[in-house]
Amino acid sequence: MTQMPPVTRALLIANVAIFGLQSLTGNLLVIPLALWPAASPQFPGAPSFQIWQLLTYGFLHGSLTHLFFNMFALYMFGGEVERLLGHRRYLEYYLVCVVGAAVAQLVVMGNMNMQPAPTVGASGGVFGLLLAFGMAWPQRRLMLLFPPIPMPAWLFVTLYGVLELYLGVTGSGAGVAHFAHLGGMAAGYAMLMYWRGRARR
Repeated sequence: MTQMPPVTRALLIANVAIFGLQSLTGNLLVIPLALWPAASPQFPGAPSFQIWQLLTYGFLHGSLTHLFFNMFALYMFGGEVERLLGHRRYLEYYLVCVVGAAVAQLVVMGNMNMQPAPTVGASGGVFGLLLAFGMAWPQRRLMLLFPPIPMPAWLFVTLYGVLELYLGVTGSGAGVAHFAHLGGMAAGYAMLMYWRGRARR
């Protein structure tokens, strides 16, 4: 059995440990560290965006189920992507995807007249890893959980991206940051293309 690479292992441990702290402290971590929209005069006193939230929100989760699915995907795809990119570049890539997802979510929240709500979760980074996996191994067979249908990685990633776009545009799946997921994929793609361009030069 191949040993889990160190950065992926550290990310898993950090997410699980921080969720444990959340469980013990309630909203003590969510208020300062979750991703909040910019302050609005319509909602005085509500938490508002701070620059560090671009990263910190990606280590918080809303429930045990939320944590499980994100960590399962990180475990499934992160190790191989880390071996491909190397430890330092892999960490850079993951964090860029987390930030890209946050920026996309802030843009969406900034154009919606809604009660401020926090965004949490590693999904932006995970979707970036999914994109990298699909680009690196497009013909690798992946199995959907529901329904259990095998398909090549490139098709899996494409369908997932299209589904997220549809759900985001139609407003389906309330409580899920679909545009953050797309932002993570977009940031990951931009990073990979940047590195590819540098390698060619």
